Amino acid sequence: MATTIRIAQAQINTTVGDLAGNRDKILAWVKKAEAAGADLVIFPELAITGYPPEDLLLRPSFVADNLRMFHEIARQIGRTTAIVGFADREDGQVYNAAGLLHNGRVEAIYHKIQLPNYGVFDEKRYFLAGQNVLVFERNDVLLGLSICEDIWVPGAVTETQAFPGDAEIILNISASPYHRGKGHERLDLLKTRARENYAFIVYTNLIGGQDELVFDGMSFVISPEGKVLAQGRQFEEDLILTDLDLEAVRDLRRNDPLFLHKKFKTRATFPIELVRLPEFEETAPKPSLPQSQVKPLKELEEVYQALVLGTRDYVRKNGFQKVVIGLSGGIDSSLVATIATDALGPENVVGVGMPSMYSSRSSIEDAEALARNLGIPFHIIPIKEIFDVYLKALADIFAGKPQDITEENLQARIRGNLLMALSNKFGWLVLTTGNKSETSVGYSTLYGDTAGGFAVIKDVPKLLVYDLSKYRNRMAGRLLIPENVLVKPPSAELRPNQKDEDSLPPYEILDPILEMFVEQEMGPDEIVEHGFPEDVVRRVIQMVDRNEYKRRQSPPGIKITPRAFGKDRRMPITNRYRF
Repeated sequence: MATTIRIAQAQINTTVGDLAGNRDKILAWVKKAEAAGADLVIFPELAITGYPPEDLLLRPSFVADNLRMFHEIARQIGRTTAIVGFADREDGQVYNAAGLLHNGRVEAIYHKIQLPNYGVFDEKRYFLAGQNVLVFERNDVLLGLSICEDIWVPGAVTETQAFPGDAEIILNISASPYHRGKGHERLDLLKTRARENYAFIVYTNLIGGQDELVFDGMSFVISPEGKVLAQGRQFEEDLILTDLDLEAVRDLRRNDPLFLHKKFKTRATFPIELVRLPEFEETAPKPSLPQSQVKPLKELEEVYQALVLGTRDYVRKNGFQKVVIGLSGGIDSSLVATIATDALGPENVVGVGMPSMYSSRSSIEDAEALARNLGIPFHIIPIKEIFDVYLKALADIFAGKPQDITEENLQARIRGNLLMALSNKFGWLVLTTGNKSETSVGYSTLYGDTAGGFAVIKDVPKLLVYDLSKYRNRMAGRLLIPENVLVKPPSAELRPNQKDEDSLPPYEILDPILEMFVEQEMGPDEIVEHGFPEDVVRRVIQMVDRNEYKRRQSPPGIKITPRAFGKDRRMPITNRYRF
């Protein structure tokens, strides 16, 4: 009876819809696993289609082409067994599936049973739930195969595999998107599943950016006692290699009376399909494994790397080479430019200053200093003359009306037009610079500073913008983002002596209220109980509700918090319900 098995986890970055590219990447990583002497190599959920493929799954040709790639991969698999995620079709129904591939054959296909349909997930729109759990035997080792949500639901799939099914190793292929704190949440869950099922848990997660989602990898191997045996890198492709000693789980199961009690007590929640792979002998000694010491990133570093990866993948996967950013000399545009430079390189980032008659000299100097520090080109296009032409054109129809927010918005829209002109002329993607605090309350100009292709910090609250900027300066060992940017009061500079706090509560008050209302779904009374003034709370909630139409028209941005605007939070624009 085999006592050890070498498992490779191929934590790869796939691209939705790039079926041939994903196929080629899977096969390349299979070869890496084979060279490392792996008995088994595991890929993330829906690795062939990319995740999430959304309504591409409603196209029969897309599903058919993904199946063709799946069988092409199967024919090229040798002695290293592969687990590959794909979209299966059976009797006209589509399933979120994992294929068990060995020696050029498809030995089994597992259909995901637990389909998530909350937050960013819409799997019941596309997939039918599977009916059978899969346990397979490879050289006397019993392994259970599951897909993402299957392991999040207690009991059910995993328990059926571990007890009636006798699986000693639970394999889970996943596409679990990132938000702050998600890695710790996953790890706690996996430790619990390992301990309660007396089994190794091998969890393989996707990495990469897909529209507003970022997948952080951070794959794990957990012992039956709940200890971390191996961990994949965060926000990087990685091949995690682990030798699992089956005697550890077998001894634990033999000697723990609680296991025996649970074994005889547990009934299968789902029918078990048992597949036995052909036995074979080792032909050569395996190469030794390198020591790998991967530590989780600290919180600010984790968030920053998520923003860098999300920006890089959105730009590159959508066929752009360069980005352009309006640099105001403020904290938001400074952070976006810094993230973009880290993601794409300074040669692919262009900064543009567009001063008006209300722009301070220090703001222009701060933008210039930032561009020098980052090593990016910086162009200045003044907007005063353009603004004067707008005012002259509107003079007759505006006659007798005092200047108000209309004239402020005109300036923002002129800037949006200029950036889009540069985008059209040179093929640069415009990155917008609004943060979550502004996006929440509508402190932005539709078709002005919201104009662009990607909103890098759309889900980053203002206070976190400052923390990330200071973090990046510490990492650089110098003031990459100028000190004056960090200390001056935030201002849109669209009228004389304007400050954000003229229109908004201080961010130290605004951000916690927004977190409680938007992310935690608290009502005004609950928020007031946390010590915030009732009039301020109700005013903030009113601003959030009133500006849904702006958010609906803004570009996608990277999800960082547990509840981002967009797929996470879908409110009607036409809506008369108020607290």
